[in-house]
Amino acid sequence: MASLRLPGSKSMTARALVLSALAGGPSTLAGPLRARDTELMAGALRALGAHMSIADDDRWLVRPHPLVGPAHVDVGLAGTIMRFVPPVAGLAEGRITFDGDPQARTRPLGPLIGALRSLGVRIETPATGTGSLPLTVFGAGRVTGGEVVIDASASSQLVSGLLLAAPRFDRGVVVRHVGPPVPSAPHLRMTVQMLRAAGAAVDDAMPDVWVVEPGPLAGRGWEIEPDLSGAVPFFAAALVTGGEVTLQGWPRSSAQPVEQLRSLLQRMGGDVTLTTEGLTVRGTGTVRGIDADLSDVSELTPALTALAMLADSPSRFSGVAHIRGHETDRITALAREFTALGADLTESEDGLEIRPRPLRGGTFRTYHDHRMAHAAAVAGLAVPGIELDDVSCTSKTMPEFPALWSAMVTGKS
Repeated sequence: MASLRLPGSKSMTARALVLSALAGGPSTLAGPLRARDTELMAGALRALGAHMSIADDDRWLVRPHPLVGPAHVDVGLAGTIMRFVPPVAGLAEGRITFDGDPQARTRPLGPLIGALRSLGVRIETPATGTGSLPLTVFGAGRVTGGEVVIDASASSQLVSGLLLAAPRFDRGVVVRHVGPPVPSAPHLRMTVQMLRAAGAAVDDAMPDVWVVEPGPLAGRGWEIEPDLSGAVPFFAAALVTGGEVTLQGWPRSSAQPVEQLRSLLQRMGGDVTLTTEGLTVRGTGTVRGIDADLSDVSELTPALTALAMLADSPSRFSGVAHIRGHETDRITALAREFTALGADLTESEDGLEIRPRPLRGGTFRTYHDHRMAHAAAVAGLAVPGIELDDVSCTSKTMPEFPALWSAMVTGKS
């Protein structure tokens, strides 16, 4: 039995930082995530003029200030920064450049660039522009706003980025999505909830249409929930070992997709309960295979794939074609690395088919992707000799992961 207190949600921390930088007064973040992605987000907003005090791990203070350039934004490998900050940069006065890790240049940005241009933001990309980094925003100190049509099927962040800055646009924004379904719908609901909590008027009653009225954002205190995506490998461990894992400090009402996770873990053989102690998952030692559409919870795909490798029957995961454009092509990477360990699985266009059989040890490559490291950790609970080529990639969203995992496995805090 293990009881853990995990760092704050990356998704909530990133959104709270952006809304706080655009607010009319100071804000605090209680329990924020300190990791590479969130520190780079704080650095990006600081470069544009916001005052950030993040020395205290438990409480960050943001004081808004007029947004100005020139500035350079290092996005690292974070989709939140490359998609949330360019709309903010349009509100600044001056030239703001964006670039990041080499892999970041492969992540899709074209729909956001096109949308911002149609809303009156001047953006330059390389002559060979493929709708990705690097890019330069020439901020005019204001954005006209208005109505925009976008294909956000590659990432819900393409919509969230527009919505977060929209209250500061002269005319607000009407975003209409046209194309295949937008993935990760719970993250869009989180964006809308947090905008409303900051005082914005948002109408999302019509499917695939979001309307944000222009108006001030209020500074406030943000209580950041523990990171549900980061908790999944620990919960998976309970199923693999037949043990019990409790995530402390889980709120009764959450902006994260708890019900989807609860359903998936229960179908795979776990028991999930929420009490005053936290969110607890118990396993029986038997893992069941499932057929599941993971489009709403695609971040869970790597850990659930590892879990499915150890199940008593085949699994099929679908609805996650967009994760081919994440930190790496996660579908191909999972298939390649688990096949090298003896697994029987097949890639589909939008997911994986997994037929469990005994695995062997070996080196598991992460491709600089924290979720790949999580998958290897889960599989390693049942398969001796699995070695990660790079555990440091977990610092992207959870620097404490190696220590927390070791403490759970050994029972030593």
